[in-house]
Amino acid sequence: MAIFPSEPAPRPMPLRVVSIGGGTGLSALLSGLKKYTREYRASLPAHSPAEGTAGDEEIEVSAVVTVTDDGGSSGRLRRELHVPPPGDIRNCLVALSEDSDLLSRLFQYRFDAGEGLKGHSFGNLFLTALSQVMGDFTQAVKVCSEVLAIAGRIYPSTAANVHLEAVLADGTVVVGETAISASKTPIRLLRLKPSPCEPLPETLDAIARAHLITLGPGSLYTSVLPNLLVEGIAEAIAASPAHKVYVSNLMWQPGETMRYSASDHVRAILEHAGTSVLNSTLINTGRIGEDLLRSYREKEAEPVFQDVEILREMGIRVLEADLIGGSDKIRHEPRLLAAALVALAKETAMDKQSPQWQPA
Repeated sequence: MAIFPSEPAPRPMPLRVVSIGGGTGLSALLSGLKKYTREYRASLPAHSPAEGTAGDEEIEVSAVVTVTDDGGSSGRLRRELHVPPPGDIRNCLVALSEDSDLLSRLFQYRFDAGEGLKGHSFGNLFLTALSQVMGDFTQAVKVCSEVLAIAGRIYPSTAANVHLEAVLADGTVVVGETAISASKTPIRLLRLKPSPCEPLPETLDAIARAHLITLGPGSLYTSVLPNLLVEGIAEAIAASPAHKVYVSNLMWQPGETMRYSASDHVRAILEHAGTSVLNSTLINTGRIGEDLLRSYREKEAEPVFQDVEILREMGIRVLEADLIGGSDKIRHEPRLLAAALVALAKETAMDKQSPQWQPA
């Protein structure tokens, strides 16, 4: 009797996750999601478990990153060289890199002396120089991603040189992300200038093919919402069969979102998107220590009130998890946040007919 070697079972298709945002919130999330990617696992020594993962889930990560920063090194580069701000892109590259320790030291290195150099980070200069060589910022990000062999894809939300403009509750118009963040008056409306501005075709394709789309965590008005103001992105999210989840912020941001509850955040997202871009919101159930809270209260920051019943009345499914663990800062712990989101992506991919998953 002939014995033929059995063919290896085909590898399951990876879960496709698109994370939309900016700032430290997005880069922290990406550093957690990276541990679930094939690229990261392939880089590990043989028989080494992928730290922080649960089960055999594998994901493809795409990040859509806001490009409205006008402060610090990024602001100087965009004013002097007329390039999109590289800072948030740089942080995402580091978060998804195979050797984030080495690259963070290099890319996050900030010159503390030198005429014209002081205050700039090496990563910002690298991306800017590459965009000048390539003649296109988007291509520079793509090439940099390939050179660094990152575990995912990074897309600027638009290739246009856009700025934020906010209309405050008293009717005052404030221009620029830095000025908006510093304002103490509530924000009524946010818009991009010039408008309309176009998204990358790759962004729309990634959104259409996603199992899970995440918004946040991060600054509501300066990291999350600017992406939804790019022409066609909100509509693409609404049309996607993916599950769409907003990761609720843990704390107010003085100025931007002071006294905002979770439902206030969600309402602002829906109003600016102009369409239904959310199925659920993920909130933290982990305990925040009193000592930590005291230090934040000194800066006029309080925990975001999780008004669960109002969220449900809005048709938003509420998901709960411990997302901070034993951290010594009030921030989402990347490993815990990624685990909760990958579990949601798996649920969505396995059974979209489940009564727990309702498309927007």
